Amino acid sequence: MLESKIPAGTLEHKWTDYKGHCKLVNPANKRKLEIIVVGTGLAGASAAASLGELGYKVKAFCFQDSPRRAHSIAAQGGINAAKNYQNDGDSTFRLFYDTVKGGDYRSREANVYRLAEVSSNIIDQCVAQGVPFAREYGGVLSNRSFGGVQVQRTFYAAGQTGQQLLIGAYQALERQVALGNVKMYTRHEMQEIVIIDGKARGIIARDLISGKLERHFGHAVLLCSGGYGNVFYLSTNAMGSNVTAAWKAHKNGALFGNPCFTQIHPTCIPVTGDHQSKLTLMSESLRNDGRIWVPKQKGDTRKASQ
Repeated sequence: MLESKIPAGTLEHKWTDYKGHCKLVNPANKRKLEIIVVGTGLAGASAAASLGELGYKVKAFCFQDSPRRAHSIAAQGGINAAKNYQNDGDSTFRLFYDTVKGGDYRSREANVYRLAEVSSNIIDQCVAQGVPFAREYGGVLSNRSFGGVQVQRTFYAAGQTGQQLLIGAYQALERQVALGNVKMYTRHEMQEIVIIDGKARGIIARDLISGKLERHFGHAVLLCSGGYGNVFYLSTNAMGSNVTAAWKAHKNGALFGNPCFTQIHPTCIPVTGDHQSKLTLMSESLRNDGRIWVPKQKGDTRKASQ
């Protein structure tokens, strides 16, 4: 059986009860604890910055030459939160319901509910970091409908939400680097996870400039290595989105669920083949001149339809 570490209790109270009873780390002991964060995109940069601000010693490892090169920059649509700015009946439960439904009812419900609970705080944190979300004329944050949900709850920054969020997280991260709470390792690739007594206690990393192998100890290891769209033959994701970090964790015993839940762009669907959907092909093959190119069948002499 998978031990999901989800606390007991009713859905709406379990995380509040857990936070009220879990053990805390004495502030005097936080500097004695080292945390390794692999990846410095939206998840990694935010985690490293927050942990550094809480007082822990953090080592952040970046595959690129700068955290600003993370593929999080490619996200565009927006970020959902149950703030109910539109006064249209939004709530934590409605965001939870829409998210579970959007995940084809395969998501872990307790975790989705916790995400819905903290969604408003995430927006507040982003605003505090300087993310320039779109605003209405009166100055309040703007919302739009996105993803087939019941209400307008998507916060966005034009067509570059991911880029602006990443810049905000990057600024918070660099502030902690300057304060000495976070140590950045750019151009480093994780090679292996070090397991001690069944727990991740460090990593083996390669310096991509010198080629030297390094070992780093940590009381905890966070894998924030991003997506893996390049497991597909065709992908519009960056070449660094290649599943290497997740694969190393899997080889060391980490469970890997729902590998099909990754994003590829419809333009990467092959144009021919037995499994090609004609409907998808037609909708994605719209040309600038307004014509839709219909795949020909044997003996079909028709021209493209207007």
